[in-house]
Amino acid sequence: MAMRLRAFKRWMKANGVDCSDALNLVDDHNDGVSVRAFCDLKEGDVVATISKTACLTIKTSGAREIIESADLDGSLGLSVAVMYERSLGEESPWAGYLQILPIQEDLPLVWPLHDLDSLLSGTELHKVVKEDHGLIYEDWEESILPLTSSLPPNVDPVFFGIKEYLAAKSLIASRSFQIDDYHGSGMVPLADLFNHKTGAEDIHFTAESSHSDSDSEADDTDNVDAADEATDEDEPSSKNSSPREQSSEEVSGEITKEEEENSSTLQDDLSGLKMIMVKDVSAGAEVFNTYGLMGNAALLHRYGFTEPENPYDIVNIDLELVTEWSTSSFTSRFTRARLALWRKLGYAGCESQNSEYFEVSSTGEPQSELTILLYILLLPEDAYNKLDLAISTAGGDCLSKEGREITIGKHKFMFGQSGGGDVLLTDGVCEALLAIADKRESLYGSLSSLEDDIVGMKACCLPRDRRLYHSLVLRVSERKILEKLRSYIRKKVDGFSGGKRRKKMTSKS
Repeated sequence: MAMRLRAFKRWMKANGVDCSDALNLVDDHNDGVSVRAFCDLKEGDVVATISKTACLTIKTSGAREIIESADLDGSLGLSVAVMYERSLGEESPWAGYLQILPIQEDLPLVWPLHDLDSLLSGTELHKVVKEDHGLIYEDWEESILPLTSSLPPNVDPVFFGIKEYLAAKSLIASRSFQIDDYHGSGMVPLADLFNHKTGAEDIHFTAESSHSDSDSEADDTDNVDAADEATDEDEPSSKNSSPREQSSEEVSGEITKEEEENSSTLQDDLSGLKMIMVKDVSAGAEVFNTYGLMGNAALLHRYGFTEPENPYDIVNIDLELVTEWSTSSFTSRFTRARLALWRKLGYAGCESQNSEYFEVSSTGEPQSELTILLYILLLPEDAYNKLDLAISTAGGDCLSKEGREITIGKHKFMFGQSGGGDVLLTDGVCEALLAIADKRESLYGSLSSLEDDIVGMKACCLPRDRRLYHSLVLRVSERKILEKLRSYIRKKVDGFSGGKRRKKMTSKS
């Protein structure tokens, strides 16, 4: 057994982490540590209990006072806690745990810009990760750098540099769990060693509250996303002791309100966390956790890996791409007016990091809001004017309760899901969708095709080509969805009127 695993097991026993002998921690070297079953495990078996005081959180870290004095919370505050404990080396109460973790997880977050541009160009992640870099650097400059002037003498400021901050963020993004309202998110020893498998959860992480007769799930085992949760968690103002022993001065004197809060919190801490089997696992098999049902873009962004043929993959088409297509055929003023009408009808795309976009599902079906927008963009001027006038004068009164059906005289304009989907797929809308799919694919560049990417992916040697491999899996999955989008459109067109092309249609009489 590797020395680091022996050290970790000793640390667990000394710090309130009870790991069942039925679990086999396996050092996979380049792939980290995985968990396998020593013997057959049954659904309902409790295979680990973890004291909350063993978790590395803002409340338990020796940097708590520094973090709270700087008014930091969320993953920003937790990053300081991780960097601080790492700076202490063997003096840290979490030394035996931290030594088993990698320096950083190989997320795109820590990739050099050259790798981001060469490997992720055109994918869902390229722009997102580059924006993350800028935001994280701002956080470091504004919140972390000022702390280095007030660190204790035994703490080297070099452990709080931008590279160290990025490394801590990568660990938190891929390994932290929501513990409870008091501790917030934190690093949970042992629980973070179980690998992910989409839709194949073997074990579940739960937090048992001492104030309730039932277990409450700890955020569905979802790890905290460092990029999305920089400083938006509000921590309670009550105080709690660290895992270090309290001095006699701290325990003497009369009982205060703060001490009562401490007592209540410590009781809750003693209730602990549990790892419970949710299905049977045979001896020798790996025991998997799940981080949720997510596509490859989210997996690579948050956890640094992908899964081929992931059924939860999607492709996003930015609203900006749609308006670029529109303004290439119509004027900017025309596009803005049609977009405004679409919004008056109550429609909007998905939003993330100040970007509006539409999703294309793994089956190639476009988000209905995109189809409706294209339908409105392509309405003849007369129909558009009547529709705009009806909306402006009647407002929401012209909309049916069942859905987006608007009646203007003898004409009915159908929008939305119920019965109106095929009506929207006019020749013009189908041609627009095909053109936008081509425009979206062009973002990958012209140096390789889908077939080239598949060949390149199969030729990768892991773990040496890890970044290239996962980037190609992501790109292949996205390009396959764009192909399915084209097939979806063609099937819809060919299916109209027994295979005959449907005539252009702007309203339903």
